[in-house]
Parts: sequence; C-alpha cells; structure tokens
Amino acid sequence: MMWDIKQTKRFARLYKKLHDNIVVDVDEAIEKIQQNPEIGDRKMGDLAALRVLKFRSNGQLYLLGYTLDETIRLIYLESVGSHENFYRDLKRSD
Repeated sequence: MMWDIKQTKRFARLYKKLHDNIVVDVDEAIEKIQQNPEIGDRKMGDLAALRVLKFRSNGQLYLLGYTLDETIRLIYLESVGSHENFYRDLKRSD
C-alpha cells in the first residue's frame, strides 16, 4: 500500500523556487520516498523526527527532508535544497 504525501508550506515555497531541471530530480526523489519511506537517513538530536534523502542534480548535492506519520501512512515533505545551511534553516523555522 502506497503512502500519501503532503507538502508543508515551507516545502511548497522552496519547491516553487527551484529550476525546472531540478524539479524533475526532486519529483523522482519523492517517488522513491513514497515507495520506501524508510530510505532516508534518520537524524538525531533536535531533528530526531526528520529523515533526509540525499540526491544529486546537475552535479550538486541536494537534500529532501521529510517526516512520517506511520499511523495514517502519511509522508510530510518538510524541506528541499542544497546542503548549505539546510539543517540550520530547518531548526530556525521550528
């Protein structure tokens, strides 16, 4: 059974700013997460609920952060962007 996906406002705002060629790679990463939500690396400390999937687009490393609600099988897309300041920005917005 597939998991449902929901975007947070932060994710939607960041996603909208991405270039079209990067959007294609983000969409592929989202499909991978939907098929296997455990694929992302679980973080520790302040971001313990967060999982991050790393992928490359145009030779640059991008991160897609998401959380899971296993009771209703829902994936919340939290953030997407390059590695630079990714975690700092996530902590700041909480």
